[in-house]
Amino acid sequence: MAFKRFTASEDQIRPDPRFGSKLVSKFINCMMWEGKKAVAQRVFYDAMDLVEKKLKDVPPLEVFETAVDNVRPNIEVRSRRVGGANYQVPMQVSAKRRQSLAIRWILLAARARKGKPMSVRLADELMAAYRREGDAMQTRENVHRMAEANKAFAHFAW
Repeated sequence: MAFKRFTASEDQIRPDPRFGSKLVSKFINCMMWEGKKAVAQRVFYDAMDLVEKKLKDVPPLEVFETAVDNVRPNIEVRSRRVGGANYQVPMQVSAKRRQSLAIRWILLAARARKGKPMSVRLADELMAAYRREGDAMQTRENVHRMAEANKAFAHFAW
């Protein structure tokens, strides 16, 4: 009997009401705290309105999707224990994990900025990621730098 590695959330997730995008729905679900989906939706849509005001020539959904694409890591390091020593082994990242890491990093970066409402912080972080700047992109660059530095241990990846 084969076991599924993931839950059925991928099959069951519905596109969001405003943009009709499953990626937006996933993002809102990841942003949600204590089951308060309406709050998460309001924060996200307010952020998209701010993006639309600031970047008039680009549709906000395109900014969001490009930002998530820009933050997605291609490679990451994983700890592997070989002969009593731990090595940071660079490995390819699966498509599903790439997306979830990108969403997580954008949200962490937006939450780390203090002093403004969440919708403003999220809008700022999305626009920064769209321009390949900001904390989420910095996290991605750090992960890639770590993988590059530990290339010597790539032969431990199996």
